[in-house]
Amino acid sequence: MARVVVLGSGFAGHTAAMNLRRKLNKKHEVVVVTPQKKFGYIPSYIWVGIGKMTAEQTQFELAPVYKKLGITYVQALTKEIHPDKEEQFIIVEKSSDGKIEKINYDYLINATGPRNNYAATPGLGPDGFTHSVCTPTHAEEAAKKYEEVIKKLEAGEKQRIVIGTGHGMATCHGAAFEYIHNLAFDLEERGLLKNARIKWISNEPYLGDFGVGGIIVSKGGYEISDKVFAESSFVERGIDWIVRAHVKEVTKDKIHYITVEGEEDSLEFDFAMLIPAFSGADLKYIDKEGNDITANLCNPSGFLKVDADYEAAAKGFENWKAKDWPKTYQTPTYPNLFAAGISFAPPHPISKPLSAPDGTPIVASPPRTGMVAGIIGHTVAHNVIDLIHGRVPQHSASMAEFGAACVASMGNSLTKGQAMAISMFPVVPDYDRFSTGRDLSYTFGDMGLAGHWLKLILHYMFIYKMKAHPLWWIIPD
Repeated sequence: MARVVVLGSGFAGHTAAMNLRRKLNKKHEVVVVTPQKKFGYIPSYIWVGIGKMTAEQTQFELAPVYKKLGITYVQALTKEIHPDKEEQFIIVEKSSDGKIEKINYDYLINATGPRNNYAATPGLGPDGFTHSVCTPTHAEEAAKKYEEVIKKLEAGEKQRIVIGTGHGMATCHGAAFEYIHNLAFDLEERGLLKNARIKWISNEPYLGDFGVGGIIVSKGGYEISDKVFAESSFVERGIDWIVRAHVKEVTKDKIHYITVEGEEDSLEFDFAMLIPAFSGADLKYIDKEGNDITANLCNPSGFLKVDADYEAAAKGFENWKAKDWPKTYQTPTYPNLFAAGISFAPPHPISKPLSAPDGTPIVASPPRTGMVAGIIGHTVAHNVIDLIHGRVPQHSASMAEFGAACVASMGNSLTKGQAMAISMFPVVPDYDRFSTGRDLSYTFGDMGLAGHWLKLILHYMFIYKMKAHPLWWIIPD
């Protein structure tokens, strides 16, 4: 009998656990270790952040789902991983009573996801002077502050609003992009947009890059850059933008930043929602002598190194290749240890890295959440199954070999709303195969009311899937 332990219950971890349990014989045990009590559908947090959806509508209890599936559920925080002994185990702190326990494993999947590293930017985050939509609680707090903004606008006061990324190496620009458009749409519907000065700030090399090197789409026989889509949508709503910027610090009512060109300035604000930099979970890897080997196994941000070419980063942007990216997500040192979703260390950025004159890195980190995390979690589950059955891992999910779709909400309304729907293949551009980096037969985009309906349908469809309702597995990752 094999025991497979999955750390984390987000898109990657939950997907991996469900597929393991569905495909493995019942004699094998599947264990999920997570501090979370609920699964959260992260793509809808942007609606929570403007009061258009409640946090409860984006979540459900994990315990009943795991009980139904026959998955052992341990609500605890993983503190240490001991991969180097004959008896491999993790050390966890139980959420219920704080007790420290040891859990043995035969196979381990690290799907702990990102840690919101607000501390990387002084003054950033809910404990500082800005807001976030990275968790349900933070999104609710953002909604409360937004309600205050609305009241002041209704009273005739001008309001300065800043949305974007709060660090030079942040990712998840899509969430900020959706939030700024939903906020502008809502204010326009209320007749309050004229008194709001809305500004975007991000580390993208240009508006619409999104950390994936931009997207060229085929539409009506023409090749169009997503830069055109993004800039036109901002202009239509009177939103100004600053790109190629690193937020150095946030004080009570000012965002201080530096750009690639060396410009140092500040933005005054009344309300700001900035996505932080992400880092790996706060856990340690310990060898059999008791030494901390975390730095050997993880990159400086704490993400686990897998079967990628980490020497490629030094070759420079022009020499980066699709083959640099991992396929099986198996760690070279410990074949029974995998990373899934955002927990794996990318070999290098997707977008071209830039820096300020003082050397500050300004480059969007590669996005690895949502659909990408689900696909990787699914693949890792099957590779673990291969190992259990005595096979070499046979399943590949290189981000340079699969595509992804994104539906970016730009206004929540069944009759007037809209969303931008984009499909790209592959996620990581492959310039050796395609002149634009991607196959234009499968890379396309459009926006309109139908996009909003699709976004809403996806919300309920994926919650249905993640609750493991009948035939859940036929719904794509």
